[in-house]
Amino acid sequence: MTQQPNQIQIKAADETLRGVYANATQVLHTREEFVLDFLNMFPPTGTLNARVIVSPSHLKRIAQTLQENLKKYEDAFGVIKTADAPADSIGFEARG
Repeated sequence: MTQQPNQIQIKAADETLRGVYANATQVLHTREEFVLDFLNMFPPTGTLNARVIVSPSHLKRIAQTLQENLKKYEDAFGVIKTADAPADSIGFEARG
């Protein structure tokens, strides 16, 4: 198999490829980085399934890519209705 120029082979464990479900997110930031927490909230508890830390410029590229893909999705399948936000603040507390 001939590899295309600038093509990078990505390796991933089967567990990573399966992915994790998140029904909530939390975004924090400092001057140097953004922290994206992907949560599975099932009251009265919640689980932090993944934490991704990126630079501000990379987050901006991610946001642009998400916007482009959302538009492609809605062009193909119709406009997604936004669900109402929960009435109460969920919030969570980190324990170490």
